Amino acid sequence: KDRINITRSWYYMEIFADPQDENRVYVLNAPVTRSIDGGKTFAPLSTPHGDNHHLWINPNDNSKMINSNDGGANISNNGGASWSTQENQPTAQFYRVITDNQVPYMVYGGQQDNSAIAIASRTNGMGIDWKDWYSVAGCESAYLAFDPNNPQVVYGGCYQGIIEKWVKASREGKSIKEYPELNLGNVPADFKYRYNWNAPIISSPHDRNTIYHAGNVIFKSSDGGNSWAVVSPDLTRNDKSKQGPGGRPYTNEAAGGENYNTLMYLVESMHEKGVLWAGSDDGLIHITKDGGNHWENVTPTGLPEGIINSIEVSPHDAATAYAVVMRYKQMDLAPYVFKTTDYGKTWTKIVNGIKGEHTFVRVVREDPKRKGLLYAGTETGLYISLDDGQNWQTLQLNLPLVPINDLVFQDNDLVAATAGRSFWILDDLGAIQSLDADKSSVRLIKPKDTYLLFGGSTEKPIPGLGENPKQGVAFDYYLDKDADSLDLKLEVHYQGKLIRSYTNKKDKDFKSWPGGPSKPKTLPSKKGYNRFTWDFRKDDLPAVEKVFVYGDYSGSRVGPGSYGLKLTLEGSTAEVEVNILPNPKVGVPLADYQEQQAVLGQIEQAIRNIHESVNQMRSAKSQLENYDKLLKDNEQAKVLVEKGNALIERIDTWEQNLIQPKQKTFQDVINFHNQLNAEFMELKSYVDAAEPKVTQGAQERLKDLMAYWNTYATERDAIVKTEMASYNDTYKALGLPAVILSEN
Repeated sequence: KDRINITRSWYYMEIFADPQDENRVYVLNAPVTRSIDGGKTFAPLSTPHGDNHHLWINPNDNSKMINSNDGGANISNNGGASWSTQENQPTAQFYRVITDNQVPYMVYGGQQDNSAIAIASRTNGMGIDWKDWYSVAGCESAYLAFDPNNPQVVYGGCYQGIIEKWVKASREGKSIKEYPELNLGNVPADFKYRYNWNAPIISSPHDRNTIYHAGNVIFKSSDGGNSWAVVSPDLTRNDKSKQGPGGRPYTNEAAGGENYNTLMYLVESMHEKGVLWAGSDDGLIHITKDGGNHWENVTPTGLPEGIINSIEVSPHDAATAYAVVMRYKQMDLAPYVFKTTDYGKTWTKIVNGIKGEHTFVRVVREDPKRKGLLYAGTETGLYISLDDGQNWQTLQLNLPLVPINDLVFQDNDLVAATAGRSFWILDDLGAIQSLDADKSSVRLIKPKDTYLLFGGSTEKPIPGLGENPKQGVAFDYYLDKDADSLDLKLEVHYQGKLIRSYTNKKDKDFKSWPGGPSKPKTLPSKKGYNRFTWDFRKDDLPAVEKVFVYGDYSGSRVGPGSYGLKLTLEGSTAEVEVNILPNPKVGVPLADYQEQQAVLGQIEQAIRNIHESVNQMRSAKSQLENYDKLLKDNEQAKVLVEKGNALIERIDTWEQNLIQPKQKTFQDVINFHNQLNAEFMELKSYVDAAEPKVTQGAQERLKDLMAYWNTYATERDAIVKTEMASYNDTYKALGLPAVILSEN
């Protein structure tokens, strides 16, 4: 009678009784239904998401409930009349992950009961937000394939073998399934082709116009999916006894999640065109070396049925591959990882050190820079091996306890697709890649080449947003002991000149005020590996104490080039070079960056000169005011005091053209006239931009400001050479002591 309550019993249809009302019961399905008359009648209960799995009801207050579903969790405080959002929690369940080669790169994947998406790995905003992703080809179970250098056309899959071609320019998709039959509700034994829920789709690394799609056979298309060729026999066990209705004895689970005897993984060697490896969900591994004309079964001897969830062809050796087998559907939660060095003729099991009751392995990848450095995504987190799988150890860091479905390398980062905690990125693997390579007491790891990307950096993650990497050059260094009590120093050099320095000590003399300089960053100095980010900037500009400036005391950002990093601790020094690359999306000649740096150099030197001159004059003024207090009753020094007062007045008049001491808060910049230093600061912010070409207006403004400054610099020199010199001569002529005691 109530068909909606008994559909897909294999997947959901959980029943929850109200702990305070014996006549109220909930059935979790799509949708949730509720009965208030002991199950005689049911009515749908609206929830924020479709596939609902679990419900917690407060045993002491049944108006308070928590619903968990394929999209996250929601809270109701009014018995389900309304629910909290799930847009504030990173709970996506991604099956696979792939990236493109854009700068910054995009991350792609299909998420359970949601769309397949592309999302930015970093943004120019405060974090990675809903506006930074978009849907692409396929659906929730999608494998995705494209040309990573030009991802304008994306191929994506869906359940029951659906495959879609999606064009970014039009944001339109087209179904290109090889044999478009409606398989929903039917049994796999009757299908022409059987497809896994997560059917593989790849583009050839040798020809990105060639697409492969795997069912129980492998299809190949070179014309955008308009036509397909079958390039393999059935590469599964094809056991007809396991191709009947799924989900029985209650309901037929014919959405595609229960299809069996299907291919689960497919990869083409990056070394050799036409060398393809295929793995099935029933435990078979096949290889072809001629594009599919001939296939060989290379399944490890004695391997029982299981899911071949990943096959990693070594980036360092064409004959080496790593295969992962999952047997959790047979209630076997042990890890199964195998390695071959002869194209699958022989295999070695490599799982030593992978421990835990539920820690079966889902995926293994080999580091593209260091041979034998392996990463394993397991049911409970991440493992690594430094010796080609002979021994494994955990590398969990701040990663939640979560299944890792897939791993991929991009820009020397490790990107993980998790089942319930969305995408995670481990930035720059340099420290891991260099483990055991250097035994020095102070080790500075060479950072990866870093693109000149501005913005998008915050000191702390913002709730509800994906976290951006910090702006600048991130690097790791190793200390063999805790150095908090020692002096650790980092220097950044360019063309032999020191442009930035940091220490691990707090500056005890540092002062700040509204509109003043930011607190200097300090180097972490704990034993072991430390990470720090140089923010592309040169040393901070000097400030005038307690003067609010509409601008930024930070030094300007550097341009593309090779920069030296030098780390020093107790006489031990480590040095590396880092390459800063131009943002390819800006696309301007190097000469534009060079001109920008030259102009910024002039602006910053002018600001330094202005502020240092004001500080010098203020110091002189302070001395004059002190002598005035000490000598005001000394008749002999009357002329000296008069000269001092005149000199103070002239300094004040001079200073008023350079700074605005009346400004105390940011609102004061629209209340009091901004003086020359603020004009230079403003011009610095205009020129210090991602697009480096210096505008004609900026050049003209700099010319005018330099003319003003030259006038005031001449006035400063005149004050020093005339009135200040006259004051000093009079002081000497009076024979006044260096230390003067007041009359009191």
